Formats: sequence, C-alpha cells, structure tokens
Amino acid sequence: MKNAKLPKKGLTLKQKEACTGYLFIFLPLVSLIIMMYYPIIRSFFVSFFEWNLLQEPTFVGFGNYKTLIHDEVFKTALCNTVKWVLIYVPMSVISSFLLALLLDRKMKGAGFFRTLYYLPVVCPIVVVSLLFVWIYNTDYGILNFILKELFHMDPIGWLTDSKYSLFAIAIMSVWKWAGYNMLIFLSALQGIDESLYEAAAIDGISPLQKLIYIKIPLVMPSIYFVMLTAVIDAFQMFTEIFIMTKGGPGYSTYTVSYYLWSNAFEYQKMGYACAMAAVMFVIILAVTLLQDRVMNKKVQYDE
Repeated sequence: MKNAKLPKKGLTLKQKEACTGYLFIFLPLVSLIIMMYYPIIRSFFVSFFEWNLLQEPTFVGFGNYKTLIHDEVFKTALCNTVKWVLIYVPMSVISSFLLALLLDRKMKGAGFFRTLYYLPVVCPIVVVSLLFVWIYNTDYGILNFILKELFHMDPIGWLTDSKYSLFAIAIMSVWKWAGYNMLIFLSALQGIDESLYEAAAIDGISPLQKLIYIKIPLVMPSIYFVMLTAVIDAFQMFTEIFIMTKGGPGYSTYTVSYYLWSNAFEYQKMGYACAMAAVMFVIILAVTLLQDRVMNKKVQYDE
C-alpha cells in the first residue's frame, strides 16, 4: 500500500473551459496587435522621420508637424472633411431613421422592403461609386436626362462643379449605408414595449407626440451609436473620393484621407503622411469624446 501511486489529477471542467476561453481570446488579440496596434504605433514613430520608402529614414523631429501647420492644401482638405461630416452625418441619420419608421409597422411585404433597402450595403463601395459616376455623368447620365426631360433643365456637372460635387458624393454614401443604420433603428423601435403605445392611445396622444415623447427617447441609445460611428467613418472617407473625383474639381473634394494617401503613395512622403494621420487621430478622438459627453446626457438606458 505504501508503494501505491496516487492517481494524477487532471484539469477540472472549469479549468478546461477557462483554457478554451483564453485560447479563443488570445488568437484574435494577437491578430489585433499585429494588424492594428503595431501599425498605429509604428505610424506615430515614422511621423518623426523623413522617409520616401526607398532610402533610409532621416530623423527630422517635429519637422513634419511644423510643415503641416503651414500647408494650405492640408487646411483645405481639413475644411472639406469637416464640411463632409456636417453634410453626410445628418443626412445619413435622418434618412435611416425615417426608413425605419416606415418599416416599423405590420404590412404585407415588409420583409421584401427591408431586404431591398439593405441590398446596397452588401454591394462593394467601388461598384456603387462607379454606378453613381455613370448616373451623375454630364453628357449621358440618367439623372441629367430625367431633369432635362421633366423640368427642361440644363445638364448639371454633379461631379465636375465644385458647388455640387461634395453634396453629390454625400447622396451616394447615404444611399449606400442607409440600410445598415435602418436595421439598427428598426431593431430598437421593435424593442419598445407595446404597453407604452397602448397607454398613450388611451390618453389620446397623436402620432407626432408618440414619436417625440416615446419613440425618440427610447431609441436614443441607437441614435447615439449611429451618430458616433457615422462621424468616425466620415472623417476617414477615402474610397468614394478616389473613385469618383480624385479630389477635384480643383480641391473641392480633397479630404484629409485622400491627401494623406497622395503623400504616402504618390509623392512617397511617408513620414509626412504619418504625421497627418497622427493629427487626424487626435482630431477624431477629440470630436468623439466631445460627442460622447454631449449625447450621453440625452441617452436613456433601460435597466
């Protein structure tokens, strides 16, 4: 009996579950560090160098940031980016919310219309941009054709006239992403307790009052989320500009993201482009924190 070996203790069920959980967490975390956090840190480090990707980097300290302060093209691009945010975000949020209100009712074919409105979301942004380039074309675009036939208007340079170009691209982006935000709003609207509507009906509340005093306050967390993500995405807008206008006409649609790309891959000024990215990171972070502080006061979370 003295020489009998004690049975080896294996891992308990909880320990095995914990190991499995840590394994599933570890793999995405490593991927996130390699694909996102390291490039961000590396980009900030490169911003202190002058580097054309072919020769050895030259340390210039804050030289790139000093140049950025006096760069008139960057100021124009930043101004255009702010204009884009102010145009695109309200249009996107309002149109998506209105679509959700229209579909938040019992009617035949509701599933069909939800699918129809969501289809542009799954289409590649390059395809959608090229489609709207054709729609906006001055010579043979369908939009100018309709305006000419119905209203006898002269062709409008939607993408070639600085008065319309930014607004025209905003319309395309709203059409592209309206279905995604619509689903977020729709799920929030359908999560409202029906007893609230029944109590409001007893009190004789009008549809407008029901919208203002019941739906909007209870959907505010979703509005907050959509606005927050829309602002962040709008500051980083690039593909639409690259495909549709290349920053033109002139510098009317030149955004910071497009100017950053131009410096990095057309002019090989990688250090300068990284400095621009660092500045944009600070701007987006500041705007996001300000937006969070302002909107959080209006958000009501269910306990």
